[in-house]
Amino acid sequence: MVREQRLDPEVEVLWDDFHAQVNVPSEQLRQWLLTRGSGEEAFGPDPDLNLPEPGRHILRVLTKRKVDLTPEDIEVMRDAVDRIQSLVDARPPRGNADDEWRHSLLDLGHDILVER
Repeated sequence: MVREQRLDPEVEVLWDDFHAQVNVPSEQLRQWLLTRGSGEEAFGPDPDLNLPEPGRHILRVLTKRKVDLTPEDIEVMRDAVDRIQSLVDARPPRGNADDEWRHSLLDLGHDILVER
């Protein structure tokens, strides 16, 4: 007999919000983070070629099923949704032409140019 695992309704809503806000496919996010992680600062005296945070955690959550979420994953999802929404709400005067702003969103897996 297989028991269906039930999730907290709040986690269900968060899951949907997270996947609506993180609108970049996982492979595209991984490529973006690898590009960001290979900048000049990555080649200092102690190079860290790992993917930058928090994108690495977001990418890890994107590869999971809902039933496999850990409390840390849920926190990563909450933080990502909050950070993306804060950045979107703080849209700069130049909007999409502001590369720093767009890149900050892309670091979190959100491409402002993707239509919802």
